[in-house]
Amino acid sequence: MTQIKINKSDVFELKTDALVLGVFEKTEKFTGLVQQLDEVFQNKISSLYSENEIRGKLGEVTIIHNFVGFSAERLVIAGLGKIEEFDSDVVRKVSASVLNRLNGINLKQVSFSPIGSDLLGIFNSAKSIVEGAVLGLYRFEKYKSKPAGVSIKSVDLMGFASVNEDQVQDAVNQGKIIAEAVNLSRDLSNEPSNKMTPSVLSEIATDIANKEDFEIEVFDEKDISNFGMGALIGVASGSVEKPKFIVLKYFGKDKKSSPLCFIGKGITFDSGGISLKPAQNMGDMKGDMAGGASVIAAIQAIAKLKLKINLVVIVPATENMPGGSAQKPGDVVTAMNGTNIEIDNTDAEGRLVLADAISYARTIGVSKIVDVATLTGAIRVALGTNYAGIFGNNDELTKNIIESGKIVGEKIWELPVDHDYDHQYKSQVADFKNTGGRDAGSITGAQFIGEFAGEIPWAHLDIAAISRTNSDKFYNRKGATGFAVRTMIQFARLFEI
Repeated sequence: MTQIKINKSDVFELKTDALVLGVFEKTEKFTGLVQQLDEVFQNKISSLYSENEIRGKLGEVTIIHNFVGFSAERLVIAGLGKIEEFDSDVVRKVSASVLNRLNGINLKQVSFSPIGSDLLGIFNSAKSIVEGAVLGLYRFEKYKSKPAGVSIKSVDLMGFASVNEDQVQDAVNQGKIIAEAVNLSRDLSNEPSNKMTPSVLSEIATDIANKEDFEIEVFDEKDISNFGMGALIGVASGSVEKPKFIVLKYFGKDKKSSPLCFIGKGITFDSGGISLKPAQNMGDMKGDMAGGASVIAAIQAIAKLKLKINLVVIVPATENMPGGSAQKPGDVVTAMNGTNIEIDNTDAEGRLVLADAISYARTIGVSKIVDVATLTGAIRVALGTNYAGIFGNNDELTKNIIESGKIVGEKIWELPVDHDYDHQYKSQVADFKNTGGRDAGSITGAQFIGEFAGEIPWAHLDIAAISRTNSDKFYNRKGATGFAVRTMIQFARLFEI
């Protein structure tokens, strides 16, 4: 476990494996500690910069050795990119890039100077360094006989405490809470589906609720049936694993205040059901519960941060399997609100479980609903792997979520909700069918879900293309990304007293 702490040592007496400084691309003049050290070391840094050995490009890491009279073993110059593009997310990326590079050469202690604090402020600089560190050093090696592990045992923040130590310590604590929540989401989504069943997910949620002292109810198959959640029961019918309907309730202010509601799709494995998916990469469908993982992680962080809001989190959890009792194309199921749905394709199961979850949320008097789901492959066609898609029935709500994403470095793009698409998912034998055809697949999927929200302000985040990555880049590691956790936490802050 890597420790993160504030170090009050003088820079010239700092005993560490590496001291990290940041420089911008195409800068005309160094400032702050970089300028001070450059002068002390007879312009060695600026000479390397002028010779293009240091360019300042985002993610660039240059290691310099052999400074006489300097206690740090190495000076590490981290590229910050263009100054006009600099923000908190750059600091997260730089922190993660540096630590992964230094971890690769088995260093144990790394010290960060206040990167970009003159532009971001001390609090945001410290918080972002910590988030980048915790996210970047994440590893999922639970099932490796010989895990590589992490060599870095300590990440120190130096030069921060002289400003306001309490403020910096608060930044460190917040950064850790938020990043650890993202890592929880990653862990849940990276678990193989034989280990992460609906029952196990509900047990983990129960443990979190008990530890953080908020309420939880876990409804079983009988309860789900009694609620009239025919859409969820239909998806679950092909699996030997029993479904769970998880409801978490956090009250940070008067219970009379209507809570926000986050709903996460919790399909712990999605084979596609009778409409079976192709075999290639089907193993990644263990992560089809990434939406559920993200909202469970978000409420954990919100409780630890003690935000003054009321929040309900709902996760309809089940597998989607092609067993002998599985629902079939052409079947009709009835959702909790009485809507009859024709099953056109059993692989469009996420919108079915969300339909019942939203119907339930409306019965308990929530004020706003945000659902997070790995819903459609079509969102990848529309936006690629850099943005999540957002849809909604309330402009202010969707704009607030997009802006929250910008603040934390998660990119979200709004797509239309328009009645001109309604005809695509109308059924000849029921009220709706669960697919709308190839055209505008992410839109019709979202609008199907929106039918169950009614007049309540509602937004839908389709994270299918961005919930996993196939490569290591900055603070994202190969596998689950934990996308939407930080956005949901930031969004929740908007509703504090």
